[in-house]
Amino acid sequence: MVVWIIAFFAILFTTRYPKSLFDFNVGVMRWTWRVGFYSYQALGTDKYPPFTLKSVDYPADLEVVYPEKLSRGLVLVKWWLLAIPHYVVAAFFQGRGGGERDWVPGLANVLAIFAAVALLFTGKYPEDIFKFVVGMNRWSYRVIAYAALMTDCYPPFRLWDD
Repeated sequence: MVVWIIAFFAILFTTRYPKSLFDFNVGVMRWTWRVGFYSYQALGTDKYPPFTLKSVDYPADLEVVYPEKLSRGLVLVKWWLLAIPHYVVAAFFQGRGGGERDWVPGLANVLAIFAAVALLFTGKYPEDIFKFVVGMNRWSYRVIAYAALMTDCYPPFRLWDD
């Protein structure tokens, strides 16, 4: 949250996201995605995720292109007003966090568990479920990058690239 606040004012006054804070944010997102890919966000690998914010050889990685300039006007509305439709869909895909009693799994979690059961009995992760789960996560991380003020590119409502 501290990085977001600093970035908000930096973009508002200079149209630039401080590069070191941007790199840190991308690193945190990258590590979070690795952990999610390993655990119940996807159950995509048995390889334990490395504890680093840098891009490394791992089955799941994440890149966000550094923007040279960002919109002063968009910084005021994109993280809340423009992102509202995405937040609704993200809640469905990723669930709702909270304490043990408040946690509600999302569609990505449920499908990953179904895939784990299929994997247990067949030895294969169902390809269509894998693509769908990874697509939901890809879309969610695009929304995170947008809401974190890291890009002015509005996230498309699609799960994969054509």
